[in-house]
Amino acid sequence: METARVLVAADKFKGSLTAVQVAERVTAGLRRVVPGVRVETLPVADGGDGTVAAAVAAGFERREVRVTGPLGDPVTAAFAVRGSTAVVEMAEASGLQHLPDGVFAPLTATTYGSGELLRAALEEGATTIVFGVGGSATTDGGAGMLTALGARFLDAEGKPLGPGGGPLAELAEADLSGLVPRLARIDLVLASDVDNPLTGPKGAPEVYGRQKGASEEDIAVLDAALAHYASILGPDAAALPGAGAAGGIGYGALVALGARFRPGIEVMLDVLGFAPALARATLVITGEGSLDEQTLHGKAPAGVAAAARAAGIEVVAVCGRLALPPEALEKAGIRRAYALAELEPDPAVSMAQAGPLLERAAESIARDFLLR
Repeated sequence: METARVLVAADKFKGSLTAVQVAERVTAGLRRVVPGVRVETLPVADGGDGTVAAAVAAGFERREVRVTGPLGDPVTAAFAVRGSTAVVEMAEASGLQHLPDGVFAPLTATTYGSGELLRAALEEGATTIVFGVGGSATTDGGAGMLTALGARFLDAEGKPLGPGGGPLAELAEADLSGLVPRLARIDLVLASDVDNPLTGPKGAPEVYGRQKGASEEDIAVLDAALAHYASILGPDAAALPGAGAAGGIGYGALVALGARFRPGIEVMLDVLGFAPALARATLVITGEGSLDEQTLHGKAPAGVAAAARAAGIEVVAVCGRLALPPEALEKAGIRRAYALAELEPDPAVSMAQAGPLLERAAESIARDFLLR
């Protein structure tokens, strides 16, 4: 018991607790049972919303700028900097959280603000930018982002296109000559847990359009518009893994900005300093709001568990809801999962009381794994 060293490396519980709050609650529960236990916390994210917060928790400095939101209104967005590395989260500028309740703009929502965020990181002097993409309100193939960085997208009359993915159907000329020159000299890492292509049955409009308010007709319009856009910018890149991430912003970054795609959790574990923290641990606690089939495909807990298993370190998980059988958990490298739903079956109450419930789950982990 004296030698136990616990690493808490969990993602947020969406809608109830941030990754930092998850780490705080787990730590409190562990110490209620084993007061002297050594706990190190490393909140993690997989490139989606919460990525900047995880970087700040790991020692990056937070920067805030005013940028253009997905509907064209100004919003405050943050990015994180440490040395010459910046972590930029597209959802900070172009995410669903910037839409009023019930208000969607599937055909006209823009990633212009994400381009402004990247420009701000460049002006900060970053030579490596981790560009976390996910949680977007947009399906514009990154055209807005590229416009903010100096590109021009023109119709047949030579007029600039309007914002969003819908107007891309009228694209006649893409002029990338005005892109910020410094972009050619940086390492831009596209970090995403999504490896979809840009268009088609597994493309951005079909798979993710509905959650952004797109009707079936809108999805068909967007898919055709993005295919036309790709035919002008470069059709080969449209099939690359990650091209369909965040409404196709992945495609824009890959085809025009020289980005390289990496699974978001792998990138973030590197950036956050997970390997040295793991080397100090004897038990790892990971988790997220829902442990389900999606978790196994590039989400943070799967990445943490894979790295810990490779190092021979035992992993347990906490979650709000558990939808994976024991054999799937075991295959992912997770010894056991502790779900808040087991303590409080009412989902609304469980979310409202997630903090105290998580402390109780951590107490159980301490009894099961630290007192043996």
